[in-house]
Amino acid sequence: MMKTFAQFSLYVFALLFGLSAWGQNRNLDNFRSPDKDGINVFEAPKDSMLTFDGVKVRVGGSSTLQFQGLNHENSGAVELIEIGDNFNLATANLDLDVALAKGVRMHLRTYLSSRHHPEPYVKGGYFQIDNLDFISPGFMEEAMKHLTIKVGHMENNYGDAHFRRSDNSQTMYNPFVGNLIMDGFTTEVGAELYYRGNTGFFTMFGLSNGKLNQAVSSPGETGASILAKLGYDKQISDDFRFRLTGSMYSTGNAARVYLYTADRTGSRYYLVMEDTDARASSQFRSGRYDPGFRNEITAFMINPFFKYRGLEFFGTIEAVKGKADAETSKRSATQIAGELIYRFGNNENFYIGTRYNTVSNEEASGDDITIDRFQLGAGAFLTKNILTKIEYVNQQYDGFDAASIFNEGAFKGVMLEAVISF
Repeated sequence: MMKTFAQFSLYVFALLFGLSAWGQNRNLDNFRSPDKDGINVFEAPKDSMLTFDGVKVRVGGSSTLQFQGLNHENSGAVELIEIGDNFNLATANLDLDVALAKGVRMHLRTYLSSRHHPEPYVKGGYFQIDNLDFISPGFMEEAMKHLTIKVGHMENNYGDAHFRRSDNSQTMYNPFVGNLIMDGFTTEVGAELYYRGNTGFFTMFGLSNGKLNQAVSSPGETGASILAKLGYDKQISDDFRFRLTGSMYSTGNAARVYLYTADRTGSRYYLVMEDTDARASSQFRSGRYDPGFRNEITAFMINPFFKYRGLEFFGTIEAVKGKADAETSKRSATQIAGELIYRFGNNENFYIGTRYNTVSNEEASGDDITIDRFQLGAGAFLTKNILTKIEYVNQQYDGFDAASIFNEGAFKGVMLEAVISF
């Protein structure tokens, strides 16, 4: 027994020593940190000074919990479900990031628990290639100082707003609780090529198969989607950073376009503006808006960003055209959002901010609708990995048909959120 105990103790010591050694350095090349250091990082950074001394696996994740105190109302044409003040389902992510070779990295995110799926499922992943020495030492060395290649079943790089949105439990980058009303986000199989110059200008061109749910059935129903981005991002001085990007996402005739419905993890505002038969897991897009473009879509987004000392501004101007199955002509939707944040205190560990978001669309019924949202928020970083937030939100619906659940609709109230991300 003594021998067995000694062996067990050695195994435990070796495991703890290995974990301790592994925990000493979790840094990866050209990697966006999942903690406070990743805020206001957009595309993963590009650095030609690469280090690789063997395969390194970085295990990370996040967990988020909200307390919801919202109420909602409408004209009464459709009865709303009764909601009260309480905690929502805690959400969690698991991230695996692996350095596979010099300048070659893999990312994989699994949603362990989400509003739509309480069981784990894979969001997606990709390979990021910043160096081609794995083909041959020095292969295209000068070109790869400026190029990055991403390939996978991954989150499309359409616009800059998706870099600041909450991705299930990864809410560290979002200074507020909710995402935009028209939440442009999708995961498709594709590839993206980036070129970054030395002057701050960069470009991206990508192709995807235009499908959220991958399958070999129904060939010919879905064509390729095109993505493009042109931008300028420069630290002008120690105090001032400026970024401006323009992005495009376009697909031809498709069996189903998911640009504004692809987030299966769900909205952060549970059961608002839902009817009496609603369930939090099935009606998981509460508070968001889908313009209803099912088969063809062309979307443009412009995003200005600046940060002067502790003051930052991020804007979204989005114009979308598309149509659904039976429609003979395209309709248009627009979205405008602006958020102003002031970060202060030691290492900017505190912030206050406000966001205004408005969406207008001509629906298939012919109704011209408008949705306006006002958010006021504040947050405090207890550590680099722990953030607490409070938000007041007020969302108003206008122009919806008298028989719609959104007719004279509104919801408002307070949200509290705590996130751990590492």
